[in-house]
Amino acid sequence: MLITAAFAQTSSLTPAGMSDTLVQLVPIAAMIAIVYFVLWRPQQRRAKEQRELVQAARRGDIVVTTGGLIGKVTKSVDDSEVEFEIAPNVRARLARSGIAEVRSKGEPVKDAPPPAKSPAKKDAPSA
Repeated sequence: MLITAAFAQTSSLTPAGMSDTLVQLVPIAAMIAIVYFVLWRPQQRRAKEQRELVQAARRGDIVVTTGGLIGKVTKSVDDSEVEFEIAPNVRARLARSGIAEVRSKGEPVKDAPPPAKSPAKKDAPSA
């Protein structure tokens, strides 16, 4: 016999051990896919919603800072800062990145309307 039994049993299409490597990599790829869809994608979605909520904070909203202060936004200074009221007549400027949560979306604070003019009173006839 010219060919030994060991060489006759191997397939000539795939090198020895190639299919074993693929079988070992499939579970690893499946675990990576599960982690991506179960953990990473939802976390990114929540982070994006939080960023949008913080950027949309406007006058009249109740916010909680990362330090734990709760106050009402009184003015949007620019895209990166807001002014908020902690207590009556106590205002502070805060970077939008310092906002941890927007508790309630309030109506924007309206400026006080000018006082209405009262109709002129007619003088009572003197007697």
